[in-house]
Amino acid sequence: MTNNDTLRRLRYALNINDAQVAKMVAHTGKPTSQAQAESWLKREDEQGFLEISDAMLCRFLDGLIIEKRGARPDGSIPEPLEFLSNNEVLKKLRIAFELRDDDMNAIFELADFVVTKAELGSFFRKEGHRNYRKCPEQVLRKFILGLSKKAGNSSAAL
Repeated sequence: MTNNDTLRRLRYALNINDAQVAKMVAHTGKPTSQAQAESWLKREDEQGFLEISDAMLCRFLDGLIIEKRGARPDGSIPEPLEFLSNNEVLKKLRIAFELRDDDMNAIFELADFVVTKAELGSFFRKEGHRNYRKCPEQVLRKFILGLSKKAGNSSAAL
């Protein structure tokens, strides 16, 4: 799944428009136009398609956190990650929606997907930890699908 696919799926799951995507990126101090957001959300074969970098997807997710939870108490904005793994995307979504393990499992259940507590915990470990496990694309896709069902947006199934 490309970064553009991830952004597109999140946009539908959260039921937000292109202007809101641009606004979330702007929360991180990087002014973004609605036109730029539109080009990220186009399909690869559409004219005007623009690939979104890991850093910009990270800015979107950080902006989502700011949108949902508010800015940090000290007012600082996190630096975007150069490389964004599925584990990091899942972690940032967990932070944005203030989800605990039980909440996340409930979201996976909405997508008819089972993730054990140990497996879920392994996705949030630091890379290099003996219990760390890379988050497969299927897990991230199912989580986003579950988010869309929780939000009542069934068109996000993609």
